[in-house]
Amino acid sequence: MNTRALLLGGISALLLGGTMVGCAANGGGMASASDRSAALAAKGAATNAGKAQTALARHEGPVAIGYAEGAVALMPQSAEYRMLLGQSYLQGGRFTSASRAFADTLQLSPTNGKAALNLALAQVATGDWQAGRQTLAAHAAIIPAPDRGLALSLAGDTAGGIALLTEVARSPETNAKVRQNLALSFALAGRWQEARVVAAADMAPADVDARLAQWALFAQPATASDQVASLLGVRAVADAGQPVALALNAPAPVVPVVPGVPEQALAAVEPVAPQTDAVPVEVASAPAAGFSKVSFGPRHEVVQSLPTMMLRPENGPIKVASNPASTGHGMATAAYEAKAPATGSWYVQLGAFESAGVARDAWGRASRRFAMLAGHSPNGMTFKANGEDFYRLSVGGFSRSAADTMCRQYRAKGGTCFVRQGAGDAMAQWLRKPGMQMASR
Repeated sequence: MNTRALLLGGISALLLGGTMVGCAANGGGMASASDRSAALAAKGAATNAGKAQTALARHEGPVAIGYAEGAVALMPQSAEYRMLLGQSYLQGGRFTSASRAFADTLQLSPTNGKAALNLALAQVATGDWQAGRQTLAAHAAIIPAPDRGLALSLAGDTAGGIALLTEVARSPETNAKVRQNLALSFALAGRWQEARVVAAADMAPADVDARLAQWALFAQPATASDQVASLLGVRAVADAGQPVALALNAPAPVVPVVPGVPEQALAAVEPVAPQTDAVPVEVASAPAAGFSKVSFGPRHEVVQSLPTMMLRPENGPIKVASNPASTGHGMATAAYEAKAPATGSWYVQLGAFESAGVARDAWGRASRRFAMLAGHSPNGMTFKANGEDFYRLSVGGFSRSAADTMCRQYRAKGGTCFVRQGAGDAMAQWLRKPGMQMASR
């Protein structure tokens, strides 16, 4: 699926925007040994950086990583080289390492909007949607609204992404990229009729169905990294993280000045060897050993991030309606029979989110991808933790054994949950009719 082409440039243009790295100046005159050493390190770093840029242009991610790591090792305080390293990790599908590199870039260059956006998308790709949303919020002033809107939607806040993109789409700054990012955000939210209308503004009517069919697949990733990897046109690989030696606070290496050896020979510093043992990430077909038993959480508020992996229902068909208005939602529906109402006092907590809107989006995605949630109604409740408001999302009313089974199945498919007794859980806010009052348990 060529999603990047469908976005007409979309967010990926900024993600892989090149970092122009210049060569270090070579001053003349008398210089001390430490000055000559620093000059040699700068020249060697610039050489490695140039080779990394060339590899990126050729879409040779692993090669670019090796050279970029060499540049950072020689000049660890360079924000440009850190940015180049992060972009190399992205192209190599190493999202955990990319998150660290872009965080280091922002520490060195706090106004770098590209680094902030890339950091948020790398965090989304690792499954840490909450951190991605926090990064987007903290750097809203330096990330262009069209890119930030789509990034918000990818990070699980489709309501926020749609609101931001709608505002831009109605302004004089609107263009095809904004409208297509808005259409994709509608698709991610399951609002297919609106996605169709907005997408049709920039394409022939005959092509709209094909685009929506591709977006239906895009909206149901098998792993947390799928959507960002698809936008970038890369394949995620197993990633142990950035080498410890490249940490921002690590001491800078010293390039020795060897008596009798020409400085030109020392200037051609060898790059760090490219990592070649990375392997594509595989989705496990069997539950991890740690999922064999469900532990019951204590009865106090726990803030959870969104599950790091969501799997589509095993036998759930993806349906694309030619006329969404005739089907209500019309897209990505799975045929399951509704379950009988539960009557117990045990609940399976699925997460705690910044607001009911974010929880609603998380429920929509989870219910489309986890077969065991079909037929269950979401519960929610606002609570405070560390002085901040959160919205807890759960399903429940189970017996203890039923809750245990539900959570075990959910975790076996890659979700995150724990079992607890009811603590004020009520019908989810978005399901209530105007004026409805809910009694506390």
